[in-house]
Amino acid sequence: MIKIYDIKKILDILPHRFPMLLIDRVLELEPGKRILALKNVTINEPFFQGHFPEDPIMPGVLILEAMAQAGAVLAYESSFQKKKGLLYFMGMDKVRFRRPVFVGDQLVSELKILKLRKKALKMKGKATIDGNLVAEAELLAGLGEK
Repeated sequence: MIKIYDIKKILDILPHRFPMLLIDRVLELEPGKRILALKNVTINEPFFQGHFPEDPIMPGVLILEAMAQAGAVLAYESSFQKKKGLLYFMGMDKVRFRRPVFVGDQLVSELKILKLRKKALKMKGKATIDGNLVAEAELLAGLGEK
């Protein structure tokens, strides 16, 4: 079953808030399998004030954070996180950045579950703009106390 979530549902799941909430919509979600999430990159983002203000680009670490947040929604909807705890970002492997992300882009993060254990999760992700690869990584997360 494919699900679509608006920002209200995302806010119900994730603890992040502005300025650290980096997904705006879930376009597709198959619990236990994969997620496709959207981030509209706007000039109003606070990081653009200091990250090359003359030629603003989204920092790579925030592209990875957007991917991780999409992965957290996937984990939650895969019954991983519903055990009353927070999902913590634990590591990144095979990280590659392919092109910059600019103001006006729509960043689409796609994550697939590789391994799902009792307290740990491994996902493979990629971020694209208009179907063009901008970043890819394997992300590790663990369930911890609040």
